[in-house]
Amino acid sequence: MDLVAPHEQFCSFHHFNRGGARTCSFKGRVLDNTVPRPFVLSADSVSQFRKLKGSRSKKYLGNRVFAVSKFETSGLNGNGKLQHFGRTPNRDWNGMESSTNGVNDSRNMDEFESNYHLRKLVRNGQLEEGFMLLERMIYLGNIPDVIACTGLIRGFCRAGMTKKATRIMEILEDSGAVPDLITYNVLIGGYCKSGEINKALELLERMSVAPDVVTYNTILRSLCDSGKLNQAMEVLDRQLQRECYPDVITYTILIEATCKESGVGQAMKLLDEMRSKGCKPDVVTFNVLINGICKEGRLDEAIKFLNNMPSYGCQPNVITHNIILRTMCSTGRWMDAEKLLSDMLRKGCSPSVVTFNILINFLCRKGLLGRAINILEKMPKHGCTPNSLSYNPLLHGFCQEKKMDRAIEYLEIMVSRGCYPDIVTYNTLLTALCKDGKVDVAVEILNQLNSKGCSPVLITYNTVIAGLSKTGKTECAVELLEEMCRKGLKPDIITYSSLLGGLSREGKVDEALKIFHDLEGLGIRPNAVAYNSIMFGLCKSQQTSHAIDFLDHMIAKGCKPTEATYTILIEGIANEGLAEEALDLLNELCSRGFMKKSSAEKVAVKM
Repeated sequence: MDLVAPHEQFCSFHHFNRGGARTCSFKGRVLDNTVPRPFVLSADSVSQFRKLKGSRSKKYLGNRVFAVSKFETSGLNGNGKLQHFGRTPNRDWNGMESSTNGVNDSRNMDEFESNYHLRKLVRNGQLEEGFMLLERMIYLGNIPDVIACTGLIRGFCRAGMTKKATRIMEILEDSGAVPDLITYNVLIGGYCKSGEINKALELLERMSVAPDVVTYNTILRSLCDSGKLNQAMEVLDRQLQRECYPDVITYTILIEATCKESGVGQAMKLLDEMRSKGCKPDVVTFNVLINGICKEGRLDEAIKFLNNMPSYGCQPNVITHNIILRTMCSTGRWMDAEKLLSDMLRKGCSPSVVTFNILINFLCRKGLLGRAINILEKMPKHGCTPNSLSYNPLLHGFCQEKKMDRAIEYLEIMVSRGCYPDIVTYNTLLTALCKDGKVDVAVEILNQLNSKGCSPVLITYNTVIAGLSKTGKTECAVELLEEMCRKGLKPDIITYSSLLGGLSREGKVDEALKIFHDLEGLGIRPNAVAYNSIMFGLCKSQQTSHAIDFLDHMIAKGCKPTEATYTILIEGIANEGLAEEALDLLNELCSRGFMKKSSAEKVAVKM
């Protein structure tokens, strides 16, 4: 809301500013299109002109001069006096007197048609085509439509292409068209979204129209999200100097940032400041404070704050209750969580899907699957349809208890109720199946994912490849590796480590070595698991001396050996009939601290 309090009443805000000097200069520009302006050839135009040769440069310069001449003199009558002319709602120039030779009419028609085409391209999302048309219009001296250019800026900002958005703003400003507040706000929003806060601040200082509270809120949100609360307070000071007063959104942004940086106590002072200036906090403001209180571990105080909200003239909503409910569950206060749910229903605050999912997730983590199912079945009675996040904890719980039949049963129930599993659902099932040794079922499910409209991701393939490698089915694992590469998924060190381990266990050490040496070309740095797998394969094939060479290679590459590394080598030496030498090495490693005494004793027993 806009505040009507005079500027002087906001002086107490300054104690939040942790910076030094408060001075700032505003270089706002007011453009009057009815006043003749001197023709100034921009640096860009000069550079562009110099690049052109011969007749083309003459044509270009002529067009530029004609364009500026048309714009500068279009508001003058035959006596050199200014005429009045207006703009249509779509911001096209009208009311110009036609010259006797009809040139102005022709150029105005070209400009109108170009802008019409530009708006159409923007509506259709053809940003690059729109940008090219805009550049051509400027070349011909046309004045672009501000609304169309704003749409173009918005499109490029959404695509993260702020350089082109900036260029469009420059074109607008140089063409004689005057960007409005919406145009500036869109570009500032684009800068903030892409993390270019300094560019947003620079644009704020040179805007040709006065910024509004939306402009400042966008910048303040970006600064606060980046942890720059002090700088945000400095911007707020400049906002107040311009007599643009903060609204409830402004305060809420600052209160949230203050909670994170300085704690709830300091944020409460800002709440008092807000209320004293006649700006009424809303439920979002209170939710921010309650969330901060919960994060500080003061759950009882948060519950008290919740109960007192009506006395502040604000009713808590479902999000307020969800914040406290999640904290209750995370601290194990299940009875309080049940009571809170009952209170919500009694007060007429309908729980949401998120409310029920918080409870289901908590109960499943505690192994209380029966209670979780009861909550799930109650959801439709309260107007809530379970989603994949409602079923996934149940499936995970059944998998943890190795009740795969129940997990598959609830997967079928989920689908029968019109709730389609997501990749998390399938990854949960695949992990459990592979751990249970049911790799063939896992492969079958993996092959069906695309037909179910659920594309497998890296972790999906890694899970099944690991399962196949552990059960001696490396040929199938290699086929999956090739399949994921064809689909554009890039294998990582986890993928290759699983495969190397499987190949080494199967005695396919040469194949494992080939894959290992290919890793460097793929830009993947082997980890200790990958080195250990190769050393295990070499020792298993009675090539312990080569395994020791591999240890040298491992250390030279900056990969630190683990206890497993030394255990593999010691057992390899012993298996080659050198048990005494292996025992001596074991004692030496133990005395030097490379192996724990307990680990060394386990190795010695095996020998």
